[in-house]
Amino acid sequence: MRSIWNGSISFGLVSIPVKLMNATENHAISFRQIHLEDGGRIRYRKVCELDEEEVPASETVKAYEDADGTVIPVTDEDLASLPLPTAKTIEIEGFVPASAIDPLQLDSAYYLEANGVPAAKPYALLREALRRSGKVAVAKYALRGRERLGMLRVSDDVIAMHALLWPDEIRAPEGVAPDADVKVRDAELDLADALMNTLGDADMDTLHDDYREAVEELVAAKAAGEPVPEEEVEKPEGKVIDLMAALENSVRAAKESHGESQGESHGESHGEDGEVADVHPIGSGRGGKKPGGSASKRAPSKKTGEKGTAAKKSAAKKSAEKTTAKKAPAKKAPAKKAAAKEPASTKAPAKKTAAKKTAAKKQSGGTRKRTSA
Repeated sequence: MRSIWNGSISFGLVSIPVKLMNATENHAISFRQIHLEDGGRIRYRKVCELDEEEVPASETVKAYEDADGTVIPVTDEDLASLPLPTAKTIEIEGFVPASAIDPLQLDSAYYLEANGVPAAKPYALLREALRRSGKVAVAKYALRGRERLGMLRVSDDVIAMHALLWPDEIRAPEGVAPDADVKVRDAELDLADALMNTLGDADMDTLHDDYREAVEELVAAKAAGEPVPEEEVEKPEGKVIDLMAALENSVRAAKESHGESQGESHGESHGEDGEVADVHPIGSGRGGKKPGGSASKRAPSKKTGEKGTAAKKSAAKKSAEKTTAKKAPAKKAPAKKAAAKEPASTKAPAKKTAAKKTAAKKQSGGTRKRTSA
């Protein structure tokens, strides 16, 4: 890594020569601006507002504009003449627990490298002292023409420094929090906890920039002259209609993504094939079917199948309809079905003989009708 600053850490009377280098890098894809018609580059030039002529960098200086509009030039020589003790030194001001640093203050991150062999011993001394204390060092340093605030901590076997915003650069969150009268119920908190537990811990190493990858694929497809497939993106709804419902749906979706079944948790009735059963109350009037109609999924008995076939074949004839209505009224179906399940030993001999004769008549009648049809 290339160093961007050379100086030293001032730790009391101990001076530690160090190099400063960026600990992070930006992977965002950069674009150029071009003229769409001919592909020419669009460039920005510094032009003076008075004579409308381009001004070279050698003739450009900083200036401060006062509240009344007065412009006061400030050259690099003026800034260099200012007393700046931290120009080449990272001056440690003290030590605090890491929890005392508000994450809102954290800015850029850097690595500090010992500059030379003599710096290795004092560098390791400061590193181990920070590690054993469990604290971080707060320091001042100067970079790019201004004094800054920094935090030194141990990262693996390296001293890292985070640039900090000054305390007066952090805005107070006035008017940002919701109204104080917002109530959160325990049931909502329980669902939120369930959602958090279902989602589990975030694996930081697996997170990546999906948008950057999509841009790279777009550029590669355009360079190869291939069509770019458009993916439909669901637009998020602008408001939450029912917080409890949204939480429940979120928990269900999170569990499904982890391969867990949700049928039992929501009281759904499932059949043997995994499909949700369609349950209807008895006497709901679904097509005038008998309450035992759901048993049609099972293998029907011989008598039941013959009876149903004969009734279907003779449905077009009025005489057959009257006969079926008299012999098998819908209200008496449960009693008839229950009677059919009774053991033969419990039936009276007269009823058993009558039932056999009735079944024989129906069977012969159904056979004759099926043959005539």
